[in-house]
Amino acid sequence: MNKPKVAFICVHNSCRSQIAEALGKHLASHVFDSYSAGTETKPQINQDAVRLMKQTYSIDMEQTQRSKLLADIPPADIVITMGCNVQCPTLPCKHREDWGLDDPTGKPDADFIKTIHVIEQKVNDLCNRIEKGSL
Repeated sequence: MNKPKVAFICVHNSCRSQIAEALGKHLASHVFDSYSAGTETKPQINQDAVRLMKQTYSIDMEQTQRSKLLADIPPADIVITMGCNVQCPTLPCKHREDWGLDDPTGKPDADFIKTIHVIEQKVNDLCNRIEKGSL
């Protein structure tokens, strides 16, 4: 059976969705394929997110990821929106959920670290639900 494709979606695809893609690849690649995208792009991934992901997980997002548009990723089985507080982009899929995460951009490192840890918990939970067939 093919692994499901999970798309982490946020408007700018520069922070939360990038963190989720990186943690999905790092923690759950045995269960699902991770992608992130948005309706707009930024010239680079949020530099605070890049720095803290390197410090926390030794993951260099800039080596394997870039800000992408929805059209740049394959069709998704599962779509996770980050909680954009605006009209989040939509994609056709078999399952959709919103993680309701506040954007830590421009906030202190502690806020970023809290968001990163929440994403880690949610990625692990998603992985477990997929493995159990409860999605």
